[in-house]
Amino acid sequence: MNRRCKVKYSKGNYQLYISFATVSLKIIILQIHRHIGSLPVFRNAVVTTGTFDGVHTGHWQIISQLKEEARRTNGETVIITFHPHPRQIIPGQNPIQLLNSQPEKIRLLEQKGIDHLVIVPFTTDFSEQSAEDYITRFLVKSINPRCIIIGYDHRFGKDRKGDYRMLEAYGAKLGFVVKEIPEKVLNEVAVSSTRIRKALLSGNIDTANELLGYEYNFEGMVVKGNQLGRAIGYPTANLEITDRNKLVPGDGIYAVLVEINGTLYKGMMSIGVRPTIDNSGHRTIEVNIFDFDEDIYGATLRVHLKYYLRPELKFNDLNELTAQLAEDKINTLKKLIP
Repeated sequence: MNRRCKVKYSKGNYQLYISFATVSLKIIILQIHRHIGSLPVFRNAVVTTGTFDGVHTGHWQIISQLKEEARRTNGETVIITFHPHPRQIIPGQNPIQLLNSQPEKIRLLEQKGIDHLVIVPFTTDFSEQSAEDYITRFLVKSINPRCIIIGYDHRFGKDRKGDYRMLEAYGAKLGFVVKEIPEKVLNEVAVSSTRIRKALLSGNIDTANELLGYEYNFEGMVVKGNQLGRAIGYPTANLEITDRNKLVPGDGIYAVLVEINGTLYKGMMSIGVRPTIDNSGHRTIEVNIFDFDEDIYGATLRVHLKYYLRPELKFNDLNELTAQLAEDKINTLKKLIP
């Protein structure tokens, strides 16, 4: 028997996520640090930095390299990431829709067996520090790395003046080594992130899920709607997405699994402006949950995208819409039942 147990423990500045299998009794702990002024002393810290949005298959080689170096040196893996996303703070940068909320990113990195996640509060002041201060006051004083693994094109500090060679020079003086993430791996990360976003926005769920290595999902709170769905026999949970920075897939009808209090239900989801019944142009997310009839207003659901069924269409009347919904349900069940 191979049962898994997961425990979350919080105290002070620390959060620990612990998971283990009863067969191997191997314990994996992810410690989360949100205050850079009170970090612990890391053991032979092997460090990389990045947004790690999506924690997708392109990131896995970086994480593998980090873990291999830590094993070789009896060290601990440390990922430094930032919140909010730097593109939401630095002037002149186009804001980006994120593939992961912060809790989702934490959960995914915990699954990868990372020892420490340092979440740096990214502020204008932090972005304005010189490259020299970033190295000496942040990396060395706060993290004390033994090894830093970054890309050859990594830039940091005010006006992005810091680079790989500057880190190497400081490392030679201050006692840490710098190792390069291969260009091929960096390109895979960048290409994968772009392709995932494009795939989700165009309804290409198969490609998005393949590149992610898991099913794209998001969280939403159930809010009051116009209750027309119930009147035509297809009641829907109207969702208000929990994280406004999270990418919402493109308009259309989807086959989904809906997670409610740890239980998964089959369902179909509509994202769009409801052209048959609403002329306001207001975009909504509605989920018809199969074999479910409970009052869940105010509850938070998680929707897992499985398949794209069709684009959003405008019908002549409610009868046509109802007939199409019946067909959509049949097609959804065909997709979701093995």
